[in-house]
Amino acid sequence: MDGMAGMCIWMLISGLFGLAILALIVVGVVWLVRSLSGSRPDAGEQELRRRFAAGEIDDEEFRRRREELRRP
Repeated sequence: MDGMAGMCIWMLISGLFGLAILALIVVGVVWLVRSLSGSRPDAGEQELRRRFAAGEIDDEEFRRRREELRRP
């Protein structure tokens, strides 16, 4: 009976290990898709943010130019 109990424990451990590997793969794929989705601002928008932070342009100018940059 001890041999069967040991085998069941090892089957449970290997199943949990397999699920952990699968979860890591899913998390990795989700992270990769999100990082490649292009949600980062482009160079023009970064420069616009820099100028706004430095006080070179006001809020209204920032919003107007940002909308122009985001137009297709």
